[in-house]
Amino acid sequence: MRDNYERRQTSVITWLISLIVAIYVIQMALTRFLGARFGLDETLGLSTFGLRSGHLWTLLTYGFLHDTGNLLQVLSYLIVIYFVGRELLPLLGTRRFAGFYAASLIAGGLFWSAVHWRGPDVLLGASAAASALVILYACFFPNREITLLLFFIIPVNVRPKIVAYVLIAVDLCGLVFYEIMGSASPFGGAAHSAHLGGMAAGWIYFRYVHDMTWTFGRKQAEIELPRWVKQQGSAKSAPPAYSVNVGDHSHLRAEVDRILDKINSDGFGSLSAAEKKVLDEARDLIGKR
Repeated sequence: MRDNYERRQTSVITWLISLIVAIYVIQMALTRFLGARFGLDETLGLSTFGLRSGHLWTLLTYGFLHDTGNLLQVLSYLIVIYFVGRELLPLLGTRRFAGFYAASLIAGGLFWSAVHWRGPDVLLGASAAASALVILYACFFPNREITLLLFFIIPVNVRPKIVAYVLIAVDLCGLVFYEIMGSASPFGGAAHSAHLGGMAAGWIYFRYVHDMTWTFGRKQAEIELPRWVKQQGSAKSAPPAYSVNVGDHSHLRAEVDRILDKINSDGFGSLSAAEKKVLDEARDLIGKR
């Protein structure tokens, strides 16, 4: 029914992947061809020294820089963002997805900074956000079977909640036995504390934020009003009832187009009962053709 309407805007996932790839190419060009980073790590990477100096933006920008010597790491993050993100985007909507991604980076960066507060290390990579996406997906679809390519070769069917449990256990062990102790981790240069911070953000969002209504209503008066005043006020404040003329296809198409844009922006959970009814009526109308 949207054949004659304008195409949707570029997905936020496409923008994220494009930005990560573009910055990685710039990093590769500066390090491999010019032999310098021109302070990218110091300016955009996360470090406790930078935070103490007031570089608060690094809590977000570190997630778009990566180690140029580990291409497989960057590809793994991009795969997670694309495949997991496209499943979550219809549930969250564009604005919530972008906010959740940014909050995951900040949460991972804060937890990592707390663990490495006196260290000289610099944190790079989107691992916190990727971990948060995996945990949030496992919260929404704990028992949905997915196929993972073990070592990019062997297909393995597994449930998302099992993947989440394994990742949490691995990162907890890495944090306690290696990162806190200052020993070399067998998992490479993995920032286990950043992973756990992102995972915590994913679970908190699912548990406390996703079903929250983003409206700011007026508080009710503490004084009991007379019945005739409340009846008059309720009559004035009641929202006008409206319905869509299903017989008029132009009106129906315009209303469906508005509802689809709302789903793309705020997620399916933001629809009212009347809007869901309009979608059902449109679906029935299409089925009769």
